Amino acid sequence: MSLISIISPVYHNAPSLPDLLKQFQELATKNASDDFEFIFVDDGSQDNSFEVLNRLVVDESRMRVIKLSRNFGSNAAILAGLSHARGEAVAAIAADLQDPPELLHEMIDHWRQGRKVVLAAREGRDDPGLTSVLADTFYSLFRRFAIKTMPKRGFDFFLIDRQVCDLIRGIQENNAYLMGLILWLGFDPKVIFYHRRAREKRYGRSMWTFAKKLKYFADSFVAFSHMPVRAASLLGISISVLGLLYALLIIVLRIFGGRDPEGWTSLMVVMLVVSGVQILMIGVLGEYLWRSLDEVRHRPRFIVERVLEHNGDQRVKQYFPHNTEA
Repeated sequence: MSLISIISPVYHNAPSLPDLLKQFQELATKNASDDFEFIFVDDGSQDNSFEVLNRLVVDESRMRVIKLSRNFGSNAAILAGLSHARGEAVAAIAADLQDPPELLHEMIDHWRQGRKVVLAAREGRDDPGLTSVLADTFYSLFRRFAIKTMPKRGFDFFLIDRQVCDLIRGIQENNAYLMGLILWLGFDPKVIFYHRRAREKRYGRSMWTFAKKLKYFADSFVAFSHMPVRAASLLGISISVLGLLYALLIIVLRIFGGRDPEGWTSLMVVMLVVSGVQILMIGVLGEYLWRSLDEVRHRPRFIVERVLEHNGDQRVKQYFPHNTEA
């Protein structure tokens, strides 16, 4: 008999939590030969998600609730769950029920057959058109310039072996792109494809804002690719060559034309373009420097405010951990 841990990061997901827990319970019933623990990580929700979790944990002894002190992001919330998971296999799935929890049964079977990493990858998605286009573009660039084994449309839903879980916990990296780390470790993944369904209206709206997507994009590339710095260098070289050619043109016109060439507008355009490129390159370097500074500070990736779980007599206890990444 094995213990399977299932982690779900929660951020403004109060309406979907009862249904999600019910599906976890049905999975445990179908896999009666295994034990389960359900770890819900409240990532600083401002709705009543924590109150809903408080009610649910009373009647489910396999459930544990971890409340973070503020919103640290989905990756940090999953890492908090990994740090508290006790299972021989550990899975992570979003709380919005857009990913099918029933796939966990097949993922567990592949783990039993010896796979240390099992990924549920999106074959298609019912998200809005712009969201789908941006996501496909991101994963295409990430496959091209960072990690080539990334599934074509990415993944957020996975199951990993205890060995892989411990390795990830040991990587003390701020702003970590967790999905990239799983692939970077090098274990041959088993990929299961599924169609990501649209979020039901009764489960509220997504809190995945454009600003968060932009940070996610930057963190992913800075962590696993030198492409931004290389691209900035190539752009700088290209602009320098064009500037040199333009300077030679001006000299030739001066020598053979006998007067200064007209072109105040073109000169201003060149200056603005070059200045813009310089600022862009400084910004790219700043992204890398900022993350280097973040690593040197050694701040914790998340802070656990409290944990709710059942004790030996089946009553819910609450404790406040002293360390942040136990």
